[in-house]
Amino acid sequence: MFVALGRLAHDRRRWVLAVVALLTVLAAAYGPGVADAVRGGGFQDPDSESARAAEVVEDALTRSRADVVVLWEHPTLAAQDPLVAAEVAALADALPADAVESVVHPWTPGLPEPVAAGLVGADGRTVMAVVTLAGADEDARTASFEAVEDALAAPGPWTTHLAGPVPAMADLQHRAEQDIVRAEMLAMPVLFVLMVLIFGSLTAALLPVVVGVVAILGAMGLLRVLTLATDVSTFALNVTTILGLGLAIDYALFMVSRFREELARGTEVDAAVRRTVATAGRTVAFSGLTVLIAFAGLLFFPQMFLRSMGLGGMAVVLLDMVLALTLLPALLAVLGRRVDAGRLRLPAALRRTPRPAADGGWARLARGVLRRPGAVALGATALLAVVALPALDLRAGTSDVRDLPASSAPRLAADVLAAQFPDADRVGLDVVVRGDVDDAALAQWVGTLEDVPGVTSAAVEGQGESGGTAATVVAVTTDGTVDSPATQDLVAAVRDLAPPAGADEVLVGGQPAVTVDSVAAIARTLPATIGFVAGVTLVLLFLALGSVLLPLKAVLMNVLSLGATVGAVVWAFDQGNLAGLLGFTETGRLDPSNLVLIGVIAFGLAMDYELFLLSRVREEHLRGADPSAAIAAGLQRSGRTITSAALLLVVVLAAMATSGITFLQLIGLGLAFAVAVDATVVRALLVPATVRLLGRAAWWLPAPLARLHRAAGLGEGEAPAAAAAGRRPAGDAGPAAPGRVPVLAGGAG
Repeated sequence: MFVALGRLAHDRRRWVLAVVALLTVLAAAYGPGVADAVRGGGFQDPDSESARAAEVVEDALTRSRADVVVLWEHPTLAAQDPLVAAEVAALADALPADAVESVVHPWTPGLPEPVAAGLVGADGRTVMAVVTLAGADEDARTASFEAVEDALAAPGPWTTHLAGPVPAMADLQHRAEQDIVRAEMLAMPVLFVLMVLIFGSLTAALLPVVVGVVAILGAMGLLRVLTLATDVSTFALNVTTILGLGLAIDYALFMVSRFREELARGTEVDAAVRRTVATAGRTVAFSGLTVLIAFAGLLFFPQMFLRSMGLGGMAVVLLDMVLALTLLPALLAVLGRRVDAGRLRLPAALRRTPRPAADGGWARLARGVLRRPGAVALGATALLAVVALPALDLRAGTSDVRDLPASSAPRLAADVLAAQFPDADRVGLDVVVRGDVDDAALAQWVGTLEDVPGVTSAAVEGQGESGGTAATVVAVTTDGTVDSPATQDLVAAVRDLAPPAGADEVLVGGQPAVTVDSVAAIARTLPATIGFVAGVTLVLLFLALGSVLLPLKAVLMNVLSLGATVGAVVWAFDQGNLAGLLGFTETGRLDPSNLVLIGVIAFGLAMDYELFLLSRVREEHLRGADPSAAIAAGLQRSGRTITSAALLLVVVLAAMATSGITFLQLIGLGLAFAVAVDATVVRALLVPATVRLLGRAAWWLPAPLARLHRAAGLGEGEAPAAAAAGRRPAGDAGPAAPGRVPVLAGGAG
């Protein structure tokens, strides 16, 4: 299949380039509209108890939803001055009815005096107004906010602050879009300079950039198509486009490097293209599939944020893989030996000098590892385990306005709100009692609520109807913070209470319950995700490598690598050790959805380097090399390319750290750390050591599995290598004798 694909890319190169060019133009015209089609929010499990409680509260009560909390402050006039009351009332009355459902301020007609007094700040000059926006979902309410944002600003000497969930989400989305564009603009010139140094040729260095640009445009187009069928988070656009750029350059680097290597051997251009696709292209295909499967694991989660990340990631990885197997070979076929045009006179230290597989820095490193493989494997494992230790102190929570920079308007507004209205920041639960409960039973049950440790007050807030059933809402307050262990324990304690007599059900909602339910949804879904990703990855690695033990080894090493990554992220962000350097606010908690995202992407990326290294080791094995020589030669042939690819990907991911949004910094640096660890400790030390410890058993394949591998027909890339050694390829080896193990199956990267 891959040989045929390489032949097609060479013989029909102009058609391939024309089709890709047409699709790129269409994507460039259609894709930018994705920014208006993506959605905000999506971090909550829509089927959770807290989500159901929120629906009942909205149906049963006329409570004003605090979409926007407006704080008006006059520099000289007290809130009780008639001019202040007149100005506030005029501002509220002027808001358009089609964008605002209600506005509650101290002079709202019919408002009880205690409530009105609570809307005046501690300084006596700051006035609060609670604005409920029109709109059935977060995106509609965001549109309403944008329509009235300017009208909410008081004129003249007044100071206006806009707090609340809708302004915070609007600012978060806007900053995320700007930050990712800036990160790409910062990364691209650095990437190009590095690729010029890596290749020593302007033409060769431009090829990965071309593929990366096409990938970004295509990713935007694919994501917009996805928005026609399902909800896509605005943050999926941010993360998948920058990851798509990194993977496109990664895959292009491997393909171009292999093509130049084939030309250096004296291979004709057409044969070099076929050989490149059959070897490096085959490995890119399997590598892309492993990353795609990792993203598919996100589809198990109920949160729209994670599901859309999975869909977007799958689409972008598929695009990168297809471009690497079609566009790039066609470009290589057109350029031929001109791929080295524009050679630069580099300093001797940077100039690449081809070395034989047995004589090079990477081969010497491999031989050093192979002399003491047990000690190296034990030492590398211990190092990763030590780095993973902070993960034991992980404290889960949910993202909030503190993820924004301290200088952002919503953060400043939140600080003013906390200072002037300390009671407004009081943590509360909405406890919904559904069913016909008499007053006496309800009063007794509310008294029981008040006796729960941690509850400061409990009172009936209102009664109504939801879904044809009577509903009573009990407001419960506590002095704890939203994501503190004590508050989470309080949610569990209230849920454990026996319902009052006559109640059909009791639902516990409010932000602390949302946090508890979000963490529980992830914990509940994670085993299925892990089982799916690990299981399918094992099958793919078996098909790619023709081995039983190597896929198991790769998955186990990934567990070690992921543990170290989580430990580093907890140390940097949860424990706040990088807060001063990166400028984020230490909150003492991490959103587990961000860790899930890092985990599944890092798992897929780790397989890139595992496959590229083991494929080259496999190629040497097919040529008849003994295990030690195969490992040394494989590391020598792939070491520089893998290191270069990892460096480029780290640059792309680390560029996300320039964002002012904490969770984008966390994702970018977390993934950059994972790539760096996999490309150094795992690939340079653990993989050679463990493959040497396994010896020839690394390629063990029982006869039934060998027949299955041959039947799959995906080992074509091995044929040239086997032929070069005067041996038959595995697919032609014939039936294995009972008890014997066919050892030839797999391709070169």
